[in-house]
Amino acid sequence: MRDALFHVDPVKLTTLQSQIRESLVSAILSGQIPADAPVPSTRLMAKRLNVSRNTVTLAYQTLAMDGFLTPRERSGFYVSKDMITMSSRFAAGKVKGAEKSHANKFDVTSRLRIKPSEQVNRVKPENWHDYPFPFVYGQSDPALFPIAEWRECTRQAMSRKWLDAWTDDRFTEDDPMLIEQIRQRILPRRGIQAGADEILVTLGAQNALYLLADLLVKPETVVGLEDPGYPDFRNIIALKTKSIRPLAVDSDGLILSEKLNGCDLLFVTPSHQSPTNVTMSIARRRQLLAWAGRSDTIIIEDDYEFETNYSGQVTPALKSLDVNGRVLYVGSLSKSLMPGLRMGFMVGPPEIIREARALRRLMLRHPPGNNQRVVALFLALGHHDMLIGKLHRAYHTRWHAMKDAMEMHLHGWAQTPGFGGTSYWVTGPQGLDSVALAEKALENGVVIEPGAICFADPTGKAHHFRLGFSSLPAERISPGIEILARVVAGMRR
Repeated sequence: MRDALFHVDPVKLTTLQSQIRESLVSAILSGQIPADAPVPSTRLMAKRLNVSRNTVTLAYQTLAMDGFLTPRERSGFYVSKDMITMSSRFAAGKVKGAEKSHANKFDVTSRLRIKPSEQVNRVKPENWHDYPFPFVYGQSDPALFPIAEWRECTRQAMSRKWLDAWTDDRFTEDDPMLIEQIRQRILPRRGIQAGADEILVTLGAQNALYLLADLLVKPETVVGLEDPGYPDFRNIIALKTKSIRPLAVDSDGLILSEKLNGCDLLFVTPSHQSPTNVTMSIARRRQLLAWAGRSDTIIIEDDYEFETNYSGQVTPALKSLDVNGRVLYVGSLSKSLMPGLRMGFMVGPPEIIREARALRRLMLRHPPGNNQRVVALFLALGHHDMLIGKLHRAYHTRWHAMKDAMEMHLHGWAQTPGFGGTSYWVTGPQGLDSVALAEKALENGVVIEPGAICFADPTGKAHHFRLGFSSLPAERISPGIEILARVVAGMRR
């Protein structure tokens, strides 16, 4: 902190000594200069501020008398260790000239066009790892990840042979090796054939969805969304249009009703509906594509959890059945690799990909080249295939454990996902408050996710919640559900 920068204004009404005190006190109380850290020497501070050294010395001595600084012989001044005492004294106004006036502060929020922070979003405890029963969706289990193989791919990516793959700024281009691996290994499993100019790498599926919304949605655009559905995409769309049409789902996925009429854009999760986990039947997929052709509608397909189908029959992606280019496909490797990697992709006509690539350049140019090359090597060397097999075996065991635990402790509250997946969508009895349940469960070490946020109108939907099991060992599932059932029983009483 000896190199910290401070400023004084000679024209200001307050004295230079007071300004120095004010700057230091603010830095100390805000934590910018931590306890026991040295402050710039009087000689250095005087030189930087172009003031007399005596002015700085007097300011330091006053702060030392007030308990903010501690002088050390032949070493200089240090921030006092007693931060609590200093904070209370500052709040009581015992240090003159230390308070900053905010009376004339400019209100920058008045210029904001949108306020995304005011939207309702899903929340979970930041320290969910610390709870013994975290039924949190979308998280990985580090014990299942092949860290040695990933480390080897990282080592190879950093070799001189492939140095330019991550040291060069590609501007708009993606790693050609990763594009080829997506074409050869990922998309064929979904029945999709695509050229290199039809694929764009993104920072997760979320980035792809935002790009498409930015390109396609105008204030007058009518967007159809599954209800319940993915709340983050609903929030994205809400920033761009007010014409959002909630569309109900049943055991076969999105219901093809008259409410579809007039939709310019439709968002669906046909493989594993988010959050109910149902799979859209082949017959309904074909009907949906036929309707889109007649209605001149674009469909965004989020192939949610496509890599976690380990129980049911594999169904082709909606994109694979599309012969007219109306389906824009969004995929992610987050669930199979790691959520924090943020690696996704989109597939669409070259014209759409070209514009999405140009828009992405304005936002972030391209996802980090080192991450792209490591993922490409991880796919090319077969590590991803082996990981998928390992995840399927582990998830299958946990899926059965969840099924047995739910039938034993919360019978009739959830339908077992036929394809597998990594979560259960739970519907409790009317009158259950899942937010209150989540708070009570957290006190008992159980983390659950209230589900009302997934509905366009959350009124009367508080009895829904989601239980994820991807990050939870099988042996902890039944004890966790048993505790949850006891909390439910206690709330009923």
